Amino acid sequence: MSLAESAGTDHVCVVQLTDSHLFGGDSADLLGLDTLDSLNSVIDLVLGEIARMDLVLATGDITQDGSEDAYRRFIAASLRLPAPCHWIPGNHDDAALMQRLGAAAGMSRDWADIGNWRLVLLDSSVSGSVAGHLDERQLQRLDDAVATAGERHLLVCLHHHPVDIGCDWMQPIGLQNAEALFQRLYGQTAVKALLWGHVHQEFDDLRQGLRLLATPSTCVQFAAHSDDFATDTLAPGYRWLRLYDDGRIETEVSRLPPGSYLPDPGATGY
Repeated sequence: MSLAESAGTDHVCVVQLTDSHLFGGDSADLLGLDTLDSLNSVIDLVLGEIARMDLVLATGDITQDGSEDAYRRFIAASLRLPAPCHWIPGNHDDAALMQRLGAAAGMSRDWADIGNWRLVLLDSSVSGSVAGHLDERQLQRLDDAVATAGERHLLVCLHHHPVDIGCDWMQPIGLQNAEALFQRLYGQTAVKALLWGHVHQEFDDLRQGLRLLATPSTCVQFAAHSDDFATDTLAPGYRWLRLYDDGRIETEVSRLPPGSYLPDPGATGY
């Protein structure tokens, strides 16, 4: 069944864009890749594939340089999509600036209710740190979101990965207090999945009944199962999720054509 044929009244459709790493200037690039151009190409792909979308999630590293111009570029790009967009910061972002700009644009929220679902938006960024941490305010936000959700199912979103994804070099730069997160989630049958960015690759696993999902970047891709930093030749992409009224989730990653937006092959970091 195609996405166009799947439109119905028993689910909502969410599009995840992540790790766009935009710059404020025109001449900057990430590992030789024009990140604004690749983001817009991924948005073109979304527009060509998704018949109906209800919400867009941008899960961090919106910018590479933390500049206001870069955030405004993302906002302009997101307005091409016919659905509200909400964002959360990543380690490359300026969380305070994102909050200010996002409040004015309606993009910064503690959570969003859509259909029979509540999407909880957590800030795992720590100023000056590549690794992530959920402070007490964020953990309280999660507690409040769960306690007041009523009959809704929950999808919890953050930037940093809370589990080992099989890349040794990324293990130290994930969520540093992941157990505090899982202690709150295990046994909460209304919480169906965790969704994140940061890792620039696809990930889909199950842990004690909780779906664990990560999504490719709209720009540079990282190689899966790598011991040291390594890019991949897979194309940029996005994730779509159908969130059904009964709590089921259908989701896939979609990518641009093979060979699109390849980074410098000799890159050793970014």
